[in-house]
Amino acid sequence: MSNSYYLRELSIDEIPLCVLQYEQDVCSGDGPEELYDSPSLGSPRAVPANTKPESPQHLQDDIGVGSLVEVATDVDQNYYGVVRWIGLMDDIVTAGVELEQSVCGLGDGSHKGTRLFSCGPGRALFVPLPLCRRDARFRDTPPPEPLRDERSDQPDCPVVPGVVPPLNSLGELAGKNRGIQGHHNSCYLDATLFAMFTFTSVFDALLYRPPEPEDSPHYAEVQRVLREEVVNPLRRHGYVRADRVMKLRTLLERLSDVPGLTCEEKDPEEFLNGLVAQLLRAEPFLKLSSGQEAYCYQLFVEKDEHVTLPSVQQLLEQSFATSGVKLSEVPAAFIIQMPRFGKQYKLYQRVQPSPLLDVTDLIEGLPRQCTVCGSLARWECGACAAGGALDAGALCAACLRLAHAARPDHKATPLLVCEEYANILESCPIPRVYMELFAVLCIETSHYVAFVKTGVGHDAPWCFFDSMADRKGN
Repeated sequence: MSNSYYLRELSIDEIPLCVLQYEQDVCSGDGPEELYDSPSLGSPRAVPANTKPESPQHLQDDIGVGSLVEVATDVDQNYYGVVRWIGLMDDIVTAGVELEQSVCGLGDGSHKGTRLFSCGPGRALFVPLPLCRRDARFRDTPPPEPLRDERSDQPDCPVVPGVVPPLNSLGELAGKNRGIQGHHNSCYLDATLFAMFTFTSVFDALLYRPPEPEDSPHYAEVQRVLREEVVNPLRRHGYVRADRVMKLRTLLERLSDVPGLTCEEKDPEEFLNGLVAQLLRAEPFLKLSSGQEAYCYQLFVEKDEHVTLPSVQQLLEQSFATSGVKLSEVPAAFIIQMPRFGKQYKLYQRVQPSPLLDVTDLIEGLPRQCTVCGSLARWECGACAAGGALDAGALCAACLRLAHAARPDHKATPLLVCEEYANILESCPIPRVYMELFAVLCIETSHYVAFVKTGVGHDAPWCFFDSMADRKGN
């Protein structure tokens, strides 16, 4: 039943990071060239961001720095982007727009040697402000369908700016109208966000990284909606209304490569790919010895007919032994997907969660313990590990000779051991690296729910979260 598995390194500091909010600098950046055949615009000078032309259309649109706009052209093509600068050029109110895509001949945010804003090469467009109008794709984003039975007692869900630390206990979060309100096949996203942000700060870097030139022009808006309309209200008030989540879902559907995020059933993996990988461009959580990087790890194992209730520890070790890869470093967060082979067949009917996951033997370059005698291991045999032998995996030289006496076809490879510490480790216990389970996402009958740990340590209670707990009917 378990699908995704979130782990946190035990040494992670639970004290929230002191993070300064990023504010858009409207007078920094790189270059333009005009898309239109217009006379020289002269020397630019900035005007207040709320300055608007005396045009009824623009008074209605209220376009300013940060507005999502489309630019009409005399050819049958519109350009979409974000207003990064507004100023006067030859007494014409002009907008500097960072386009969604680069266009040949455009610059990076500077004009005649003056830096006005920063963006990627080919994405800076300077046009008279009257040629800009609100991006119709994001104008008047409709609210979700009537929330359940249109109850008038829906709790308020105000926008919460700033930095709000995660909760450290269940407190008053339990009960109805708490957590994230589900609506229209949103359970995949609700359960994932609740697990990632309610009681831990391990993913908080996603909320505060300043924009970079390579980011989407809509990066800041997506990050702001996630932080101020979903995560912060959840942490401060314990409740996020469905229309706030729908705003995030609408942005993700229109800006990512994942379709159907506002209405269709999806997997957490699809949501994470659209939000974390594509729009927020986060560093991959996992770095593998093969040179690959990933946000989550899918377990691929052969079924052992003698095992009826495997643990995550067993399956993870078996999967790494079969693939022949290791982790290059201890991850801050380890998202593991359980084995799955479609709706009709499960490799194992149940999997036992491992509250503490020992990842020592999965990290490249860490000293390892001989699985037979406990001394410092010098060799590793992938065939022994994949076969599940009692003396599998890492072995010292003496145990390797005994183990392979009856297995001439097995080939062991030497382990890299820092000789500076080898003599110490030969007589001392080998240090182990553990990661702590802090959330499990489960699916049954196309519905995702979450079990989330509400604190740190073995005694911390767990809570069950179901975003659709108060739905009507079947």
